[in-house]
Amino acid sequence: MTLQQRVDSDLKDGMRAKDATRVGVLRMLKSALKYAAIEKSGAEAELNDAEAVQVIRKQVKQRQDSIESFEKGGRAELVEKEKKELSILNEYLPQAMSADELGKIVRETIAEVGATSKAQMGAVMKAVQAKVAGRADGKTLSQEVQRQLSS
Repeated sequence: MTLQQRVDSDLKDGMRAKDATRVGVLRMLKSALKYAAIEKSGAEAELNDAEAVQVIRKQVKQRQDSIESFEKGGRAELVEKEKKELSILNEYLPQAMSADELGKIVRETIAEVGATSKAQMGAVMKAVQAKVAGRADGKTLSQEVQRQLSS
């Protein structure tokens, strides 16, 4: 079952259960996935799971930014709403890497690339992103690469 099929199936289940929050989030996600597919190659296109994960990550990032903004603005009720939506979206992402795993992969990649300074961070980031394949977000990845290149 592809990720899009899983979203469709869960959307139907959410409708049957009358779970308004889940239905709203999954409808939004389905729309975002369809929009990305149309952008990619026309109305009849389907996204593969890797492309679908990228769309979901983008939606997760939007929720995280909203939570941050609402916390600054003192809007606790909106923070809770966004956190619920974020938890639903996270169900569709692959299992995140632990900090130890990530550190090990970054160390190995720095050795492979032969990077010695922050000036070579771009090359390291490109190689690391290919290895982690969506199991860690870019911000966490960047921080780890910077930390290891600094020491």
